[in-house]
Amino acid sequence: MPVSLDLASPANRPRPLVAVSPVDDGEKPSLIGLDRDSLAEALRAVGVPEKQLRMRVAQLWHWLYVRGVADFGQMANVAGDLRNALADAYSIARPEVVEEQVSVDGTRKWLFRFPAKGAGRPVEIETVYIPEEGRGTLCVSSQVGCTLTCTFCHTGTQRLVRNLTPDEIVGQILLARERLGDFPDAATPAGAIVPSDGRLVSNVVMMGMGEPLYNFDNVRQALAVATDGEGLSLSRRRVTLSTSGVVPMIARAGEEMGVMLAISLHAVRDELRDELVPINKKYPLKELLDACRAYPGASNARRITFEYVMLKGVNDSMADAKELVRILKGIPAKINLIPFNPWPGTVYECSDWDQIERFADYVNQAGYASPIRTPRGRDIFAACGQLKSESERMKKSDRVKLETARISELAAH
Repeated sequence: MPVSLDLASPANRPRPLVAVSPVDDGEKPSLIGLDRDSLAEALRAVGVPEKQLRMRVAQLWHWLYVRGVADFGQMANVAGDLRNALADAYSIARPEVVEEQVSVDGTRKWLFRFPAKGAGRPVEIETVYIPEEGRGTLCVSSQVGCTLTCTFCHTGTQRLVRNLTPDEIVGQILLARERLGDFPDAATPAGAIVPSDGRLVSNVVMMGMGEPLYNFDNVRQALAVATDGEGLSLSRRRVTLSTSGVVPMIARAGEEMGVMLAISLHAVRDELRDELVPINKKYPLKELLDACRAYPGASNARRITFEYVMLKGVNDSMADAKELVRILKGIPAKINLIPFNPWPGTVYECSDWDQIERFADYVNQAGYASPIRTPRGRDIFAACGQLKSESERMKKSDRVKLETARISELAAH
């Protein structure tokens, strides 16, 4: 926003850039994920004159989010003394890539490590890229672990460590675009499966590890940066926030974030949803669906997505399909039917494919789009409900054996 300057004031006269003793990047505050006002404050703190703030903010914003640089030294039109002052005081580092896996279907999964915050320790999260014809979707995490303990979800078996900060959320988008060659002058890895034209990361879904609405302020700030038209410039219609049903925050999400909404539904009766999605005990189905009916901006052009994982003999009967149609009446909705993605130790099985199709046909004939989501990245545990930090999961040797078996199984089909 424009800054009103009083050039007669001593506060607005040019000041020398402040020299700051270098510290480890992990201890420096990050400039990633800040809004423009906060970025201006950071520049002011190292001595940038008031009359230059607006220009310098625009320069940094362009380098960070349009050019995608991760080193102050690459900011060619920023004076050397300012680059040095910024590098001494702040970080624009990306997360560390601990591991990158590529599925037989082109899905990519990264295990990212973030440095310690305060007295904490370094943490790890997973981020997944799903390429399709015409679009590339990035599944972004909002927390390290999760508190919701949904019984069919692998992530829910990992305890919550902490919320991710705005720089850590935006950092996942930046690093994914960097690794895919989705910034100007960057090269896409040889042999990578990506959309044939347009942006390689065109869609973002807050469907990774954690419950986004339990980290509301940080997610809101991160998505504001991601959807800013002069930077990463993601359309709000191409950003989807998925919640298990934190009812009091749903209206605020619509008003303050303005992104698309997805609901992890998975059951049509309270007694079953209490078991599958325990937050239902606090916010039962009626309250959740009432909040969806009132979601700001919901319309046939901006439908709410209801995610429904297909569990054999649990929630996949035709009676369930009929009740699903009934309870969603009056909500502009589409229903994503998700074949259950198995993980070590689960007690659930995926519904038979012909039953999934019968379920989908009934819902579709009732007037709701009900695509069956093609399982992606199962062989690298990158599919829906399978994400979990490597450090919290099985031994790597055991996981590799299981992944190898899954690759063989998928190849046979």
